Amino acid sequence: MLDFFTIFSKGGLVLWCFQGVSDSCTGPVNALIRSVLLQERGGNNSFTHEALTLKYKLDNQFELVFVVGFQKILTLTYVDKLIDDVHRLFRDKYRTEIQQQSALSLLNGTFDFQNDFLRLLREAEESSKIRAPTTMKKFEDSEKAKKPVRSMIETRGEKPKEKAKNSKKKGAKKEGSDGPLATSKAVPAEKSGLPVGPENGVELSKEELIRRKREEFIQKHGRGMEKSNKSTKSDAPKEKGKKAPRVWELGGCANKEVLDYSTPTTNGSPEAALSEDINLIRGTGPGGQLQDLDCSSSDDEGAAQNSTKPSATKGTLGGMFGMLKGLVGSKSLSREDMESVLDKMRDHLIAKNVAADIAVQLCESVANKLEGKVMGTFSTVTSTVKQALQESLVQILQPQRRVDMLRDIMDAQRRQRPYVVTFCGVNGVGKSTNLAKISFWLLENGFSVLIAACDTFRAGAVEQLRTHTRRLSALHPPEKHGGRTMVQLFEKGYGKDAAGIAMEAIAFARNQGFDVVLVDTAGRMQDNAPLMTALAKLITVNTPDLVLFVGEALVGNEAVDQLVKFNRALADHSMAQTPRLIDGIVLTKFDTIDDKVGAAISMTYITSKPIVFVGTGQTYCDLRSLNAKAVVAALMKA
Repeated sequence: MLDFFTIFSKGGLVLWCFQGVSDSCTGPVNALIRSVLLQERGGNNSFTHEALTLKYKLDNQFELVFVVGFQKILTLTYVDKLIDDVHRLFRDKYRTEIQQQSALSLLNGTFDFQNDFLRLLREAEESSKIRAPTTMKKFEDSEKAKKPVRSMIETRGEKPKEKAKNSKKKGAKKEGSDGPLATSKAVPAEKSGLPVGPENGVELSKEELIRRKREEFIQKHGRGMEKSNKSTKSDAPKEKGKKAPRVWELGGCANKEVLDYSTPTTNGSPEAALSEDINLIRGTGPGGQLQDLDCSSSDDEGAAQNSTKPSATKGTLGGMFGMLKGLVGSKSLSREDMESVLDKMRDHLIAKNVAADIAVQLCESVANKLEGKVMGTFSTVTSTVKQALQESLVQILQPQRRVDMLRDIMDAQRRQRPYVVTFCGVNGVGKSTNLAKISFWLLENGFSVLIAACDTFRAGAVEQLRTHTRRLSALHPPEKHGGRTMVQLFEKGYGKDAAGIAMEAIAFARNQGFDVVLVDTAGRMQDNAPLMTALAKLITVNTPDLVLFVGEALVGNEAVDQLVKFNRALADHSMAQTPRLIDGIVLTKFDTIDDKVGAAISMTYITSKPIVFVGTGQTYCDLRSLNAKAVVAALMKA
């Protein structure tokens, strides 16, 4: 039984609607529009919303959308056939009203489609019932029954006989092979180990004997030279071991007191002064304002200038023929027209580090978007598909919710509470480093930061954050802020409960008046169930305002696996009724990938969450905001 069936235009005008139940279809259809149609995720023609399954079909020629909804526990096999039949009949019946392409004509038009729809629904239901169940194939119908019984009987003596026959045939061939080949095979008798001489039927000339004796002499003396070389090599380490080790000027010493960096410091004590160069630590550029990501390079600009020069020197006749080649000419696009272009686009996306499944879904979404669309006279299939793919990629990189940390922090200040951000991710992606960059950005904007060291597993994690805190304190000393400590580290050592440390840090920040709490967590693989349970506990207990997933731009298919399993683990191990999932993404190591920026597409597509920050270097100023158009331009570059 269907819950509803609705037909509306892409402009939002509902042309006709069938209501099978009393519940309204507005909520599920609006969710489909927001999550699928506006986000360019039309690779799959089904969408699940709460207890309903929605299936839809796009008519790009007349800009129509056909949507059917039913309970997801039902398996209705006739739904696809029903959508196709309704689409075909509705388009043919009201072609003149739809072709006028005006909102007033659609509003004034009377689409009396109830009786036709009920007839099509009844026919589709009956056709699914008439379909006979598939019966098992009988033995008489199989290919094995057609073979004679004698061909399936195997005796033990057959295979050795066949081998013996084959060996006899091979021996006969060898005996019968006389002539120059046989004599040429008999010449290298020295390989067989027999003495060469007249007794073996082989006579050598004087020159061959001299050459052979010379080779034997070289082999004997060569072995002796190798033995002498081995003996000299074995004696060499003994002589080196007697020498005293060299002492380097900047190498330090193995004194335990000098190498001990884990001096206990109480939470709240000011950090020691820094003796390093502050400019090298800070980097260049404005720290308080995030610059847009720039994916272009000087080599690309030079190539673009060189590519424009030869085009001016071409002849007018050749340029005219090149422009007219491949034009579509006011025809509607079909799957066959776009298949070759989409295959090349899919391979291009995979080569640019987009996950394979995501690339296939993107191309499928573009095909659904363009199928049946009437093209202009002066437009090619390649340019049309490429433009549609670019628009889809830009739309994907601009997801539904935009994260504005500065606005949210000021809102938390008005409520007199700290703004809490939790960082999570796999091992070695740069969580602590980018946490320090975000801390510097917040300090430049005038907010005080408390760093909670909740990575109690990795050796050196607390010392790393202490070093960053000391450097940030040197860049923003209390003297510049009226004696107020702007950045501080909250740590309880190693081997403690991370959720408890985060709770104490938030309480400490509330009492001391800190604006932001940045919680650093231990790196963990997405398949490690105990560590994922601990992360879900930390997020559930402390309810942070923002959960950021830190991922590196070097990954391809692994990005999809990491994000899917992190979200799944947070949902499975959470004790809340509505589990807290990832809110945003920090993309690191973006300066190492050149134009292979596909990880940004994969991560945003799979989570529908925005990329909040992009790490582009090793200094505190190397933090950028994502520029969707620049990323798409780098992605589409050949």
